[in-house]
Amino acid sequence: MDQTEKLLMGIENILSVASDLVQEVDRLKRVEEECQILKEKLFLKQLTSSEQDVFALALDGFFITEMQDILFKEESTIKNQRRSILQKLNVSSMKEAIGFYKNYPDFSSELHELSSRNLSKTR
Repeated sequence: MDQTEKLLMGIENILSVASDLVQEVDRLKRVEEECQILKEKLFLKQLTSSEQDVFALALDGFFITEMQDILFKEESTIKNQRRSILQKLNVSSMKEAIGFYKNYPDFSSELHELSSRNLSKTR
């Protein structure tokens, strides 16, 4: 076997390894996407439907008094639900919770969809 053949075999080997690496990167991307979906589901499952409604309204910038009118709930109920959201997300303020949530932009549509469904039932 001459040097050219050895070089070609080496190049083939490198291309094979590179192909395997590309396939592994694709697999890892799919795993990452699946993890993201699971994070979304876990995030939303932490919150009750009422908490999801309150959080969705907080994301939209509504104040507690506005939430009262929309949700037909007492101020104390909404405050308790907000407090529960903060505890579940392990944050100290709604602003921090919203910031945490916005790090996961895919959650937004699912939360608002769930919240819209919940809100339409209350009207």
